Amino acid sequence: MRCSDNYFYVVKFRNNPQHVRVLANEWLATRLAERTGLPMPATEVVEVSEWLVNHTSELNIQLAHNLIQCQPGLQFGSRYAVNPREGQVFDYLPMEMLDRVRNLETFAGMLVVDKWTGNADGRQVAFWRKSRERKYTAAFIDQGYCFNAGEWTFPDDPLLGVYPRNEVYDEVRGWESFEPWLSRVERMEEQLVWGLAQEIPPEWYGGEWSALEQLVSNLILRRRIVRDLIEAFRNSVRRPFPKWHNQRGDANCFSRLETA
Repeated sequence: MRCSDNYFYVVKFRNNPQHVRVLANEWLATRLAERTGLPMPATEVVEVSEWLVNHTSELNIQLAHNLIQCQPGLQFGSRYAVNPREGQVFDYLPMEMLDRVRNLETFAGMLVVDKWTGNADGRQVAFWRKSRERKYTAAFIDQGYCFNAGEWTFPDDPLLGVYPRNEVYDEVRGWESFEPWLSRVERMEEQLVWGLAQEIPPEWYGGEWSALEQLVSNLILRRRIVRDLIEAFRNSVRRPFPKWHNQRGDANCFSRLETA
């Protein structure tokens, strides 16, 4: 949708078939990842009027053979990675084109945030470039299944919240490959997390502040286990980091964290 600021947005509606909370998840997880310095789409609260819904036949949700009209009101908007008139966006690049992604190292940083927020889906990415550019830029999209979608729990399976191909992690050689994002998560101020949560429209979580409060409290506590979650993925059947060999000091990372 093109909004009043003349930017194009992918808009998620409150009555989507996944859960109303996916809007809250999108807002909170995207803003948190943005604070760690990762390439995220700009997010906005998009107000969709009843008149626009009633006069736009495309504003509906198809479930099997049924069409459900989109609900007017405050919705979640994720700005399109690049203006469609100015460039291209792809959700997949073949392996032989990954060397044309200018910020491939940020996949390690996004893994940090996905493990922290308990993303229960595979990692989604938009690869975009402006016209006449050769290089692509990765932007991390679709945070709806962080916090396990509408459950607001943390299943923490080692293979959840990761990109489906190991090639994007090929240059991970140790804990330093996750910096500065890992340190920024571990040291993120509690007030910052609370402040971002308080910006979420109550309609996006059914006005259940106590549930959101519990989610944020758990999220703050989880900062201390992000390294454990990455280590579990490292040792999984995927073996995603072929260039990460044990180095002196690796074994001490957890003890330093525990005594900090």
